[in-house]
Amino acid sequence: MEGLRRLCIETVRKKGGRDRGEKQREMQRSAALLLLRTLRSRGFSSSSSDKIVAAVLFERLPVVIPKIDPVVYAFQEFSFRWRQQYRRRYPDEVLGKGDARGKGEYQIDYVPAPRITEADKTNDRRSLQRALDRRLYLLLNGSTYGAPDKKPVWHFPEKIYENEETLRLCAESALRSVLGGLQHTYFVGNAPMAHMTVEPKEHSSDTPSFERFFFKSQVIGTSKLHIEKCRDYVWVTKDELMEYFPEQADFFNKMIIS
Repeated sequence: MEGLRRLCIETVRKKGGRDRGEKQREMQRSAALLLLRTLRSRGFSSSSSDKIVAAVLFERLPVVIPKIDPVVYAFQEFSFRWRQQYRRRYPDEVLGKGDARGKGEYQIDYVPAPRITEADKTNDRRSLQRALDRRLYLLLNGSTYGAPDKKPVWHFPEKIYENEETLRLCAESALRSVLGGLQHTYFVGNAPMAHMTVEPKEHSSDTPSFERFFFKSQVIGTSKLHIEKCRDYVWVTKDELMEYFPEQADFFNKMIIS
């Protein structure tokens, strides 16, 4: 009787587990169908007349520590001198132990690398070896979707969303086409960092409005990249980037925090 009772309990438990699993799968299917309907209603279907563009904000992080603000430096200097007044005094024979050197020991004269490079002096914006204490962003010059009369304009690496599974895969494809690979890139997250609606201009009414989603990616493990499939390219700081997009300067100033 005890064995039969355990068998019945185990059967009920397994059936309850299957019921819960089926309910969870049913809820997941319902959520997926709801999300698909929502995306299609908002124009995320590839058959929609409104195009979707995935753009990449490709950045190089600072290589050296940024210079300290003069006000911050003055405060740190004041704090150090204030603490020196109340620090514990040690005997001179104890402090001198650190300066003693044994036989065979040597001192390495460290000379820091210059913060101002040749690319800074010549204003070579095609080089990554410039503005070492700032973030740099990649801009391309060439024809892109939404450009008036298909003339070359400055833009980010981007691609029209077609049938990719996700928008991030579309953004990866856009960056891969420019770099030839993604081995020296790192995408920060799966979701876009910003979104903007691009309206057609008066003199180019043949191009309909479209949505542009921005993804962030960073340079890793290299100081030189081969940029292709464009007329020209530049690596610019945030302030310099505003010169290329004066009409969207307010938008990019809020989107880029550096």
